[in-house]
Amino acid sequence: MAEIVLGVSGGIASYKAAELLRLFTESGHSVRVVPTVSSLHFVGAATWEALSGKPVQTGVFEHVDEVAHVRIGQHADLVLVAPATANILAKAAHGLADDLLTNTLLTAHCPVVFAPAMHTEMWNHPATQANVALLRERGVVVLEPAVGRLTGVDTGKGRLPAPAEIYAAALQVLEGRPQDLTGLHVVVSAGGTREYLDPVRFLGNRSSGRQGYALAEAAVARGARVTVVAANVALPDPAGAEIVRVVSTEDLREQMHLAAADADAVVMAAAPADFRPAEFVEAKIKKTADGVAPDIHLVENPDILLELVGARTSKRPVIVGFAAETGDARASVIEHARAKLARKGCDLLVVNDVSAGKVFGQDESEAVILGADQTVEEISYGPKIRLAHAIWDAVVQRLD
Repeated sequence: MAEIVLGVSGGIASYKAAELLRLFTESGHSVRVVPTVSSLHFVGAATWEALSGKPVQTGVFEHVDEVAHVRIGQHADLVLVAPATANILAKAAHGLADDLLTNTLLTAHCPVVFAPAMHTEMWNHPATQANVALLRERGVVVLEPAVGRLTGVDTGKGRLPAPAEIYAAALQVLEGRPQDLTGLHVVVSAGGTREYLDPVRFLGNRSSGRQGYALAEAAVARGARVTVVAANVALPDPAGAEIVRVVSTEDLREQMHLAAADADAVVMAAAPADFRPAEFVEAKIKKTADGVAPDIHLVENPDILLELVGARTSKRPVIVGFAAETGDARASVIEHARAKLARKGCDLLVVNDVSAGKVFGQDESEAVILGADQTVEEISYGPKIRLAHAIWDAVVQRLD
């Protein structure tokens, strides 16, 4: 059981912190809620006391004998501030301590996570961006806000990520993962592309995007700035990652090249369609009276992984490919994968044996990580988040 401090600052998203508190307490953790005075305009102290079973205070002159402004931070295993306003980010970046929460942030020796929520203009302001950069340089995890409906009629980047996704990110940080991706930009592709035949039908594949999203979640926990290029993924967005949505292989190709331009590592976990219809039919293709199916001519899609390898002019980014393979009469899964690694020229190739429907759409997986330097690492069957961290471990070795 961990000792968790849940800081709540004064934004309209404060009410969502109650769901976060429930997730932590129901999983057995002890949570002390430390709100700011302004946050109590949105959710009162009685709510936090009832849900946490612990007293709530905002100032340093309440219960002075307990020296709470020092003790709370000293005894915490994790400090999570959600929502984190522009104001609390500025105070934390510059070491201001004018209430119990900011004093707790200064005395904490444990990992600290901020889940920002504010209007888009506030998030994009140079002052906020500078404060976020400064916090990240110090090893603090600052999640990227989600894109969506804000207060009033406004929509944009600045929405608090879903509580369940903040919870998942916080648990990864709580596990004590190294902050070895701090200051780095990593790009992950996820899901499966769709190549439309007509307005209704498409060619696609079974990739759910779970492994790509696990990679994003793991990278956020290790301090990275994460861009996910998501092809038709129907999963909750991983907290702290920027999501770029695409449909077709050509869409994926364009966005991957854009995102990879300043990336330190690129992981092609998506499953792009190898072929697309030569022509898109504007109206739905109808059945014919004679029962003869139409001939559909396919053309080959560009090889995005090969292009990304060819586009780099230095050792960065480190590039990781994925191979969903089945053995056949010509070669085994690993033999096919070694040939693919040599052909693509990437630094690492994650090999999944997908015989009999394994891996796709599942929460667990097994894989072999092949290195261009002849390294081989077998990852036994288990949660995809474990495989994700193994991949980042291999990436970090090559970044060094």
